[in-house]
Amino acid sequence: MVWYLRVHWHHDFPEEPVELYSEVGDEGYETRKVQMFRDGRLERADMETETTMTGLSEVPIESLEEIASEEEFSPSVIGREEFERVWSQAGISKET
Repeated sequence: MVWYLRVHWHHDFPEEPVELYSEVGDEGYETRKVQMFRDGRLERADMETETTMTGLSEVPIESLEEIASEEEFSPSVIGREEFERVWSQAGISKET
């Protein structure tokens, strides 16, 4: 079953993303991802395309509870519609 995740990352690193959106497939691996940066920039990655800052995780996504146990992360399950909206806003970066 495919599910969708949004994680707000609470930090002060100026070059790192502050919101992470993931489409998670049956085996727990990301199949698509969008990262939102502090300046509003959106980058996306899928099985064929990634940027220097945004790529799919090489390990399965942890459970919502495990992610939430880290104080710098605020995760929530989102619907497909919200993920698709952010995915389409991100477009494809020319950076590889």
